[in-house]
Amino acid sequence: MSAIDLLVTSGNGPVECRIALSALLGILEREAIRLDCSFETSLGPMPDRHGAKSAIVSLDGPGAEQIAAGYCGTIRFTFKSPARPGHKRQNWYVAVQRIDVGPESGEVTIDPADLRFETLRAGGPGGQHQNTTDSAVRVLHRPTGLMVTARDERSQHRNKALALRRLEAMLRHSEAEKQEAAKSGRFIANRTIERGNEVKSFKL
Repeated sequence: MSAIDLLVTSGNGPVECRIALSALLGILEREAIRLDCSFETSLGPMPDRHGAKSAIVSLDGPGAEQIAAGYCGTIRFTFKSPARPGHKRQNWYVAVQRIDVGPESGEVTIDPADLRFETLRAGGPGGQHQNTTDSAVRVLHRPTGLMVTARDERSQHRNKALALRRLEAMLRHSEAEKQEAAKSGRFIANRTIERGNEVKSFKL
């Protein structure tokens, strides 16, 4: 069973969309535990106290496909802004899409000198399909502070390769956002956030 990787993004939304994104990560984690899936989050670059603008969620287990099918699309959160009291708007949007972290998924150059690897025990939610050896791998990309973990495979070598592919996917997304912002002042992912066409909505 291969893991499913989802990109969760607030596009160029305001701080409240980062709050919504953090809430969604908690919802997805509880859903993963309920459906006996392993759950791993890699936050995008430079999160602040309200959370990150984007994250990669890796799901593996019997319910992974069900979660992906239910959450891909636009998610609406309704709440009064804790960051800007008195702000009238109460609807905030986050987008979820599948991403490909296969070997052929794109061109990103990473200097090995910028990486720090750690091994750790592959525990956590997921029941019988979790591994209990020290085969999980965490990689830190020093220039951006991005940290990505892979614990899906039984082999440390394969987890290292998977962690690198996830890091590349996050760096590609970050680079695409920067290029699009430079061109038009809009984040590329924001185009996928279709307001009024949400697949789920939550009240906080």
